[in-house]
Amino acid sequence: MGATADKVKGVTNEAIGKAKQGVGEAVGSDKMQGEGAVQEIKGHGQKAVGDAKQATKDAVNKAAAAANKNL
Repeated sequence: MGATADKVKGVTNEAIGKAKQGVGEAVGSDKMQGEGAVQEIKGHGQKAVGDAKQATKDAVNKAAAAANKNL
């Protein structure tokens, strides 16, 4: 999966997690609040993976450009 896909999934999971927490709080469901919190944390992790992939890709591209410049 690419960096952008990871970031999008991360943002989506964060949003759904926050919504679940809000609904859980509104209806008094500790279970739903917990599920929402877990999903939000999962989203944070997915975004971090996407950011790391992007940073790696950028570094590789920068190194390749520098190597090509020296040829």
